[in-house]
Amino acid sequence: MVSQNKPLSDGQLHHYHQDGYVLVKGFCSKAETEKLYKIALEDEAMGKNALDLNDQTGKKTRLSLWFTPGNDPFGYLVRSEKMVHAVGQLMGGESPVCHFHSKLMQKEPKVGGAWEWHQDYGYWYKNQFMFPDQVMSVMVALTEANRENGCLQVIKGSHKMGRVNHGFAGEQVGADMEMVDNALKTMDLVYCELEPGDALFFHSNLLHRSAANLSDHPRWSIIACYNTQANIAYKETSTAWKVPLQTVPNEAILEWEYESLSNADFLKKENDPALKDTGWEGDVKVN
Repeated sequence: MVSQNKPLSDGQLHHYHQDGYVLVKGFCSKAETEKLYKIALEDEAMGKNALDLNDQTGKKTRLSLWFTPGNDPFGYLVRSEKMVHAVGQLMGGESPVCHFHSKLMQKEPKVGGAWEWHQDYGYWYKNQFMFPDQVMSVMVALTEANRENGCLQVIKGSHKMGRVNHGFAGEQVGADMEMVDNALKTMDLVYCELEPGDALFFHSNLLHRSAANLSDHPRWSIIACYNTQANIAYKETSTAWKVPLQTVPNEAILEWEYESLSNADFLKKENDPALKDTGWEGDVKVN
């Protein structure tokens, strides 16, 4: 039974737990998506705080990452009832949903770099979150995502492998390619092609990657990452991950007055724990 407090069906929950992800078509309306994309392009704080991360070929992918959801349309989206209740369903609903961080992914035409094979928990393990089942990501497409412009690729069911060792791949963190190759022999590779407004909910241990954008069209998306309050992060200096979200009505995205992102607590590259060498990364083959 689908309701406002339980927006995902039993079938969608089954797909998430079985496959490690579930795609919800039209999660955001055309008007919501256009507003979010317009603000992403025009808000100076978003561009000013963007990080350039090189892949193994030197191509750059830009992302802007912030921790506390504010009173802006992105903050309203990640705190919206439809989003928070869906995430709560997928993570079990026993502990309040918190927001770990959000990031705007900006993959420009011809120059937008690849993301190597990885699990989000391959990064977040360094933050020492205890339970990977209680931390997850939601990607909302702001532009079309397809094979030509480097859409997300996932290995279906790979979240059941548990955490794979990760090392450095350029300025990114990449999964042990021997394990990735074995996973590709065992499970299906899926290209997650999205229309603007579609949302992909995925588990923190799902292996995924994206190719460089060699097309003439940009690929932009917002990825909101969530945690449950019961899932302690012993080495995370931000505090958003343990603050229960105060939901806002879905109509806030379009109808409420909003502020600039200039007051957001953006991540600085030098403060990213995922990029710090802990000593064992050099033993992991990532290419």
